[in-house]
Amino acid sequence: MLLWLLLLVLGKAPKAFLLLNPPWSTAFKGESVTLTCSVPHSPAQGVVLWYRNNDLLKNRDKEFRIRKSGFYKCKTQQSSLSDSEYVEFSSDSLILQAPYLVFEGEDLILRCQVKEKKTNEIIYYKDGETLGTSNNLEFILKSVPPGNGKYHCGVHIKGWFSPKYEESKHLLIKVQGALRTVCFFSLELFAHPVLRTSPSRPTEGSPVTLKCETQLHPQRLGIQLQFSFFKANQTLGSGWSSSPELQIPTVWSEDTGSYSCWAQTETHRVQKRSFRSLIQVQRVPVSDVSLVVWPPQGQLIEGGKLVLVCSVAKGTGTITFSWHKEGTSSLGRKTQHSLSAELQIPSVTEHHAGRYYCSADNIDGPILSKWITVTLKIPASRPVLTLRTPGAQIVVGDLVELHCEAQRGSPPILYRFYHEDVILGNSSALSGGGVSFNLFPTPEHSGSYSCEADNGLGAQRSDRVTVNILVPVSRPVLTLMAPARAAVGDVVELHCEAQRGSPPILYWFYHENVTLGNSSAPSGGGVSFNLSLTAEHSGNYSCEAGNGLGAQRSEMVTLNFPVPPRNKITQITVGVVGALLSLAASAALVGHLRTWKRSGGLSAPGTPSANDCQEPSLSRSAITAPPVPTHNESPVLMELQPVYSNVNPGDYGLVYSQIWNIQQKKENSANSPRMHQKDKEPTIIYSELRNAHTDDFAGQAFSSGRTHEDAAENYENVSCALLALDH
Repeated sequence: MLLWLLLLVLGKAPKAFLLLNPPWSTAFKGESVTLTCSVPHSPAQGVVLWYRNNDLLKNRDKEFRIRKSGFYKCKTQQSSLSDSEYVEFSSDSLILQAPYLVFEGEDLILRCQVKEKKTNEIIYYKDGETLGTSNNLEFILKSVPPGNGKYHCGVHIKGWFSPKYEESKHLLIKVQGALRTVCFFSLELFAHPVLRTSPSRPTEGSPVTLKCETQLHPQRLGIQLQFSFFKANQTLGSGWSSSPELQIPTVWSEDTGSYSCWAQTETHRVQKRSFRSLIQVQRVPVSDVSLVVWPPQGQLIEGGKLVLVCSVAKGTGTITFSWHKEGTSSLGRKTQHSLSAELQIPSVTEHHAGRYYCSADNIDGPILSKWITVTLKIPASRPVLTLRTPGAQIVVGDLVELHCEAQRGSPPILYRFYHEDVILGNSSALSGGGVSFNLFPTPEHSGSYSCEADNGLGAQRSDRVTVNILVPVSRPVLTLMAPARAAVGDVVELHCEAQRGSPPILYWFYHENVTLGNSSAPSGGGVSFNLSLTAEHSGNYSCEAGNGLGAQRSEMVTLNFPVPPRNKITQITVGVVGALLSLAASAALVGHLRTWKRSGGLSAPGTPSANDCQEPSLSRSAITAPPVPTHNESPVLMELQPVYSNVNPGDYGLVYSQIWNIQQKKENSANSPRMHQKDKEPTIIYSELRNAHTDDFAGQAFSSGRTHEDAAENYENVSCALLALDH
């Protein structure tokens, strides 16, 4: 479409061409061939004019069906007249058919046609030379090269007696009514390409476009071509491509040289190369050289990276950049195809501070940049925390000075002090050096301390320093853990504890200022000391706590306890009715028990037998016995109730009590007491009691509601037979 419009603008109408269907230039008489008038890139053709032997025909259609031999051509309103194409309708019985157009690199198809006769082998010829034989009607010549030739075919036709050999005419065209043998020409598929350069005189640093131009034959416009570009004999780009253009982003003076391009079909059967073209790249001198420093404004940090960028506003070709520092030789030099270059100093130190400039040169002479001043800032180094104390140890209430100092760093430096990562305070050193922080420690100030130095270039934290604030022990408290009524043989626990004080704490225990022993609390807190009581342990007790910062003595604690004789007997009387018996009555009762013992009373397994029942011993407490009958009361009318008294007092750990209970019967009772005793004998019950003070037993005996409970918890009953009541 664009090509057609361009031809119209230039005043050149595109040329029409004929298409044959079937595509053979020779046919048998009586057959027909359809002609089509085509114009490349034409959107519409309108009326078509047809000519045969230069005579205008009446047909005006795009297609024209013909049956007569002759030279045919056509044109449209938007095109010029096409070339003449000769089509022959032959009356021979043997003809050779070939396409009326054959292009270089294409296959040539030859068809030897015999009309209404049977054939054997077919022989094909070119310029009188045999090309080959075929049993089929077609013979194919692969990739016909450019050139010309005369073609015909021969066959052996079957006859009645023997085969008859016949040959076709050569490819003929009819000129002005006369037959004449002509040469068959192979047509050019596309023209030799031409290399175009845009711009034709490029400058260094600019892009260049190379274009390989060629043109396909109008009847082969659908063929896809491939292109490749070369500098001398070196391939450019990625090699063969379907695009006829190659873009070179930047060219330099050394890119000057001879260039060419190639065009080929996708089958690679046809390849054509353009003529060589010389491309001369022009050079532009450098100008406006400048130096840029990173970080901006030349504020460098020690150990950081310094980048010096030298650039030019204009300049082509190879440019040489160099960097310089005042008072020193060249820092570096680079030659490259670019408008800028950079020099890096990976880790700067103090001697890198100063003034810098750069230069650029592309053979016309170096051009210098302006001076730039570079300054340096040093980050604060890791500080050191020092504790200054009055002594080797830190005690609550001492003045502690925390000193923090970074050995290097650009001032001002801000220092922060931390206890367990909680900030205590801060102070600034405007001219560098270190600062101090005063602390009056309390027990809570034990732990780790650190400090931090910051001058805006990154904070640095010191190592941690662990501080143990020592606390003197407070006055300890002594606690005695003993039974309610302590007695000889009991174990008393003495517990001593100081509420405050840095561990370890050593405790001493004293009885009347005599050391009983000592014990240590490695982690603080209190300790205990166990004491088994003897008769000498009554008196005053105290303890002492110390942790190397002074000792503290507790207050005195007094422990007094009674010391009973070895055969001490504790009595408890339960359910006693009446007054106390006299000492003589008690003795008589004991004698009665002894008499019964000799008679062999009953005993229960695991309990004291009647033989084991002993005479109760007298103690500091009176013995409670059954009441004595009055003068007007007969013993017969009295019934003894169980009375409990101590038995086997020799065992200090166990106390047995014998308990009597006497009940008075009415005189007129229907049942005689003596008769009752014959049926059921009175008993004495012995019970095992826990060892306790006599006063405690007395108190328990008379506590309301406790008699049955104490019996269930504290007694082991033992049965002993009673003696005769008349004793």
